[in-house]
Amino acid sequence: MADDKNPMAAAGESLKGFFDMQSGTMREMMSGTGIESLLPQGAGAGELGEWASASAQLQQMWLEFAAHQTKAAATKAVKGTNPLDPAQWLVISQSMVSQLPKGMFAAQAKLAQDQMQLWQGVMERFVSGAAGGSLTEAPEAAALPKSDRRFADPAWREHPAFVLMHQTYLMLAEYFRSSVKGMEGIDRAKRQQLEFAISALTEAMSPDNFIALNPVVMKRTVESRGQNLVRGMQHLINDMKRGQLTHTDPDAFRLGENLAATPGKVVFETPLYQLIQYSPATETVLDVPLIIFPPWINRFYILDLTPKKSFIKWAVDQGLSVFVVSWKSADETMGDVVWDDYIRAQIEAIDHVRARLDVPAVHTIGYCVAGTTLAATLAILSRRGEADKVKSATFFTAQVDFEKSGDLKNFIDDGQLEMIGKLSSSQGYLDGRYLAAAFNALRGRDLIWNYVVNNYLLGEDYPAFDLLHWNGDVTNLPSKWHNDYLRDLYRDNKLVVADALSADGTPIDLTEVATPSFVQAGREDHIAPAESVWRITRHFTGPLEFLLAGSGHIAGVVNPPAAGKYQYWVGDSTAPSLKAFVESATEHPGSWWPHWLEWLHRQSDVRVSATGKRAPGGKGDKVIEDAPGRYVKTR
Repeated sequence: MADDKNPMAAAGESLKGFFDMQSGTMREMMSGTGIESLLPQGAGAGELGEWASASAQLQQMWLEFAAHQTKAAATKAVKGTNPLDPAQWLVISQSMVSQLPKGMFAAQAKLAQDQMQLWQGVMERFVSGAAGGSLTEAPEAAALPKSDRRFADPAWREHPAFVLMHQTYLMLAEYFRSSVKGMEGIDRAKRQQLEFAISALTEAMSPDNFIALNPVVMKRTVESRGQNLVRGMQHLINDMKRGQLTHTDPDAFRLGENLAATPGKVVFETPLYQLIQYSPATETVLDVPLIIFPPWINRFYILDLTPKKSFIKWAVDQGLSVFVVSWKSADETMGDVVWDDYIRAQIEAIDHVRARLDVPAVHTIGYCVAGTTLAATLAILSRRGEADKVKSATFFTAQVDFEKSGDLKNFIDDGQLEMIGKLSSSQGYLDGRYLAAAFNALRGRDLIWNYVVNNYLLGEDYPAFDLLHWNGDVTNLPSKWHNDYLRDLYRDNKLVVADALSADGTPIDLTEVATPSFVQAGREDHIAPAESVWRITRHFTGPLEFLLAGSGHIAGVVNPPAAGKYQYWVGDSTAPSLKAFVESATEHPGSWWPHWLEWLHRQSDVRVSATGKRAPGGKGDKVIEDAPGRYVKTR
């Protein structure tokens, strides 16, 4: 019996009982439906040999993997390194539901009644509509009670067992979600945690994730004589060895060749970052240079993907002198890196570019967490009387007020913070694979289970997709700063409290930021929700333009004009709320990049010749190496 104090345990038991019941019912229903014809009964000797070969391959692969893991564990034990594998990250979620209220699943009697009605309705529709055929032939085929793209393949409609299987699952998932929404006596934070946990659990229990419950996989297995499972096993073993789910062909891209290939030079470096300057593509450039601060939780080349998608290349082509910071993936030398170090790095990069090009000020861009830090940097410069070093600041999906910061808050309470601290290695950094797993969990259906089905069960080859390649190119994080960031910003929301935080000896008050600012948010962003990004307008006191872009945290930013995708909205940036902004906004098709460029030109439109140190690596200019540099390639 599930522990009444743990709703997740009750949910798990309910789901397990549901699938046990369905499996038995399906086995009974399969008799006489024609499904048994999928199995290789009566196969010839050659065909049976193929099946035997596939079985032997699977067994041998698993034995070899077990031996590999045993040897790897022994090596780690000898070296004294952390034996935990990032695949174990799910333990973090256990503390989410340990204190949730009782009685969430008290309405199971009604659930059973609804389930019987659904099954009866589907069977009546099948019998009356198909009359011995498949449901795909019935006039009422499109009238199934529930639909979901996971079950779009006609195989899910060809036999009543599979129709009932996926329809009941969808009903159950909807029931659990509505149960959470209807609960009383629970605070908002706990409700959000429970909603997230239930969503993750129901996605994991979807019948398409299991070989025996997925007719598409069953058919593929028969057609390929099990070779799909052999390929899938190899994919699974490879991923388990690297401790990370693979999303794309690992051999399809090379940094400096077909990714991060915009020409440039590394002109400065410290133990924390390299500063890259890109070669001009126009005879003249804007006098005020642009420095981009990408998030240190990812590789900088999210803004320099393939040439057609590269924001950096596009900005260079528009006549901007572009610099970007390439953060170093944390190692044992960075155990003491904290908040102050990243802010000092931003100030240092600003000063270096000003001195290198002999200009009084720079334009800046901060993406995601680097935008959060940029806001603090601007506040510090203002407090020190140095605000004029920054001509303008642009924020890509960056949060400063974390009250409405979305699903990531489900990982930020005392229990999760303690667990994350334990996951940090003894060398003082957090393995980036843990963070990748957490971000994947925010979109589990698309970034986890979709690949389990396609790559592990169906044995399909990985696609060549630059964005997913970047997504899997993880970076390690300094554990001390990462824990402080989660605690002080996400959990305690101190950045919006005047002087509650400081860096480099200077207190931070965001209301002192009067730098002209451009703030971009993604309408469907699940990492930095638009409502959360909007709140920057409550704290800055200078001129500010807010823009809402279509799509999410990545595609909402990386949307080149040539693609002709999505849209953006501009309106009253002084509106009292995001809702009021949306009501006042005008929709424009396509990329928002040209709109931002127009705004940048309004800040300063003076142009100079793209000569001297505007073209890095020229005569007399000492540089370190070609872009994209060593740091982005360090694993």
